[in-house]
Parts: sequence; C-alpha cells; structure tokens
Amino acid sequence: MDAGAPYIGLGDIIWYLFFLWLFLTFLTPQLRYRTLQSARAEVIKQLERKLGAKVVTMVHRQERISLFGIPVYSFITIEDSEAILRAIRSTPPDTPIALILHTPGGLVLAASQIAMALKRHPAKKIVIVPHYAMSGGTLIALAADEIWMDRDAVLGPLDPQLVLGDRSIPAPSVVRVMKLKGIDKVSDETLIMADIAEKAINQMKILVEELIKDKVGPDRAAEIADKLVSGYYTHDYPITTDELRKLGLPVREELPEEVYALMELYPQEGIRRPSVEYIPGTPRRLHQPSSQRGAKT
Repeated sequence: MDAGAPYIGLGDIIWYLFFLWLFLTFLTPQLRYRTLQSARAEVIKQLERKLGAKVVTMVHRQERISLFGIPVYSFITIEDSEAILRAIRSTPPDTPIALILHTPGGLVLAASQIAMALKRHPAKKIVIVPHYAMSGGTLIALAADEIWMDRDAVLGPLDPQLVLGDRSIPAPSVVRVMKLKGIDKVSDETLIMADIAEKAINQMKILVEELIKDKVGPDRAAEIADKLVSGYYTHDYPITTDELRKLGLPVREELPEEVYALMELYPQEGIRRPSVEYIPGTPRRLHQPSSQRGAKT
C-alpha cells in the first residue's frame, strides 16, 4: 500500500453508503414525480386536442409520504382556487374549459370561488368526474354547462358543515334539534350555532340556485337547492347519475379514454395503497367445462 494514500476503513465505507442511500431516498421520489408530471402533460395535450378545450385538473388523493409514513389529506384549498382562477383567466373567452375533478370536497370559500369563476367564463364549460366529486366538488360541477361522469361516478350533498373542535356537525341537524327541543330548552351556545347554521344553509341555497337556474329554470333550481342543501341526504351520500338526471341536471355518461389514462398517472402512494390487482384485457378460456364437451350446434 502506498504510504501517502489515505486509509479508508470499513466505517468510512458504511458512512459513504449511508449518505448515498439517503441521497437516493430523497432524489428518487422527485425523479418519479417529474416523470409523472411529464406523462400527465402529454395526456392532457391529447385530451385538449380531442375536446377542443382548455383542460384543467383538480385531483386530490389521501397521500402517505413513503419515507416517514405521515398521512397527508388533500382537500379543496385556497391554493387550489388561486391556481384554477389563474387558469380560467388565462383561457381566451371563446375557448371552452374542461375541468377534471376528483375530490372529497373542502373549503366552501375556495369551492365557491372556483364555481363562480367557472360560471362566468363565456365559452362552454364541462366538468368531468371519473370517480367522485363530493361536497365542494359537487358545487363546482353545478357551475358547468355539462357534467360528464363515469356510469359509476357520484356527486354529493351540499349541506354546510359546522366545525366544533375536531368534528363537523351538519348545519341542517343543528337547526332541526333546536326546533324539536324549542328555543327555551337549549343552551345559548346551541342557539348561536343554530343561527349560524341557518345562515349557512340559506347562503348555500342562494349560490346553488344562481349556478343552475339558467339550466333548469328558477323554480326547479329552488327545489334542487333545497334537496341538496337542507339535509335530505347525509353528507357522505353518493348521488348517482340516475338521481342527478331525475333532478334535471345536465349529466352525460361517457368519458374519453384519455381521462382514465390520466387518472392512472395519479397513483395512491404509500404502504396503504388499495390492495386491488388485475390483468387488463379479456381473460382467455383455457378449456371448456365438462358439461359442454362434445356439444354440437
């Protein structure tokens, strides 16, 4: 061994390997994310050419950071509304907009901003729902001229939720409890909550009516708003395409294949990814059942 060469021991090698592992651990997810972004952009371009519309996506997943296993929940936020409002403003007034939604809902303020901005866009508006768009997502969908949904996709009710500590209470239920018990038999806090609940319900009804009255007429819009907002459904009830049609909303059950391809590029991360596996395509029958052998036509 050269006397002037630095000595590298086993401990040094272990440290080098540890730092290399640490570097790759942080770098690999970034590279994977950039690859996904590039693939999504390509599918979005294909979809824009096919629809002749500006395509905007808002896809929320319940993510799990793979390194530390910390759950991260995604909902409609002010940042979402800022981004979508910028996308709408940057779209020429004669260019249609197709908004792909996959969301459990979120802030009423953010969803309302998106819905009103989408409604004001002069050209045709389409909201595409491949799986579900609940609560605030439903509010945004109502702003569209057409709602395109997978046959098994769903929307959700729009009853406002009042936040009490770490839990949410449906506003219609607060009002109902106050009326059942009577004003003189509930606490001042409950009376205050009931007052807030009534205001929230009325505000949401007005917004829903404004979004849909040009499609179904003022009287029908009031009926639909009352059913969606006033507690007819529980907050997590899945409203199907059949029910939406009965309400008179403009629903279409046909999605471009590119939409499904795009959703495949939003994988659910982490160790609790849904345990569903299948091989695409039609299964090949290897042999006939014994009861059919020898049968002739």
